[in-house]
Amino acid sequence: MTVITRFAPSPTGYLHIGGARTALFNWLFARHHKGKFLLRIEDTDRERSTEDAVRAILEGLRWLELDWDGEPVFQFARASRHAEIARGLLAQGKAYHCYCSPAELTEMRERARAEGRSPRYDGRWRDRDPKDAPPDIKPVIRFKAPQSGETVVEDLVQGRVAVANAELDDMVLLRADGTPTYMLSVVVDDHDMNITHAIRGDDHLTNAFRQTQLFLACDWQPPRYAHIPLIHGADGAKLSKRHGAVALDAYATLGLLPEAMRNYLLRLGWSHGDDEIIPTQQAIQWFGLEAVGRSPARFDMEKLLSLNAHYIKEADPKILLPPVTARIETTLGRPLDTTERARLDAALPGLRPRAQTMIEIADGALFLFRTRPLTLDAQAAKLVSAEARRLLGLVGQALAALPAWDNASLEACVRTSAEGAGVKLGAIAQPLRAALTGSTVSPGIFDVMAALGREEVLARIGDLTNS
Repeated sequence: MTVITRFAPSPTGYLHIGGARTALFNWLFARHHKGKFLLRIEDTDRERSTEDAVRAILEGLRWLELDWDGEPVFQFARASRHAEIARGLLAQGKAYHCYCSPAELTEMRERARAEGRSPRYDGRWRDRDPKDAPPDIKPVIRFKAPQSGETVVEDLVQGRVAVANAELDDMVLLRADGTPTYMLSVVVDDHDMNITHAIRGDDHLTNAFRQTQLFLACDWQPPRYAHIPLIHGADGAKLSKRHGAVALDAYATLGLLPEAMRNYLLRLGWSHGDDEIIPTQQAIQWFGLEAVGRSPARFDMEKLLSLNAHYIKEADPKILLPPVTARIETTLGRPLDTTERARLDAALPGLRPRAQTMIEIADGALFLFRTRPLTLDAQAAKLVSAEARRLLGLVGQALAALPAWDNASLEACVRTSAEGAGVKLGAIAQPLRAALTGSTVSPGIFDVMAALGREEVLARIGDLTNS
């Protein structure tokens, strides 16, 4: 059997963290079993589905680097196929026309609530002769659900779950206007796409009972279900906007690496011993549904940022350079020239260890591109006293005569200058940092000097010592 999974988001809003994790688990499971991972856009809610949301879903999956097999399936385009199945069930006596008016359905729900019962359809048209139908009501097609026994789902995460069939009413398959309902569309699409495993959030668990009934009525094999607990915030409440960003694209904008996000989402509800850093290829080898927990996972932004910092330190600079460059160019409002790009490339090794996001790298690199003379912030300005300027003049002369311009030579030169002036290294290094960056915070001072290059370093020192 070829394992086939699917990610089936509804394009009625952004791709959120929970959906991204669901996509990841389906992708990992399919790749682990050398199967297929399919994408289905469930766009049957025409009023709320938008092209922007579809685009956000596709871009989010591409950013996460979760490649799907084949072309995306758009559910609405298959409406005629869904309706065909509903009419087939009607012809077999497994479904029926219901002529209840909206007023009758409202009265039915209100009476059930008043009597302390859950609002359910009471089956009044289940065995009634259509000849009794009122002439002004267009009927819906309802599924004739089993009324005795129970429906069982052997869930790959939740274990055996069952519901008494008497608790489930006859759901609508086809609306009065001929459009299929979500329940019908999902079942038909899962069958036609040969889905073997439906991995989704446990908020869909109750749907699994109705969908299983419908699969069996169609004489189809249901997929194996795996319902994953939802993601909660650090306070234990269901994840929402009040916990921070929940849209996936917000994390790309924040400057997170996709491999870090994949690693973090993997660990939200799945574990492999005490392993925390799990590269994607290792995750594919290890992933299995038996290791998915039954309790809600808790989203922790600090852990995510810490994990991202690890991946930034381990990343190939060639991967970091394009997004960091784009961020800097957006901030500056202009493209970087060849010299500036070379400076950024040289500065990256010193910028990475301090950064948790690529935005922090970009912001930390802005000193490389500031217009001379630099404007010093308040703390930096305090460091540039008359004595400090004198010392900067001395070190400037020594640097101008330096034959080699590399970290080791620069450090030796500055240390020798400090010794010659009879001061500690910090007495020169701190004013030097202020002069070269306009701030008291930067990468290592010798990394800064190496990245800026001889000409720019001497010019920035000169701006202070000659003023």
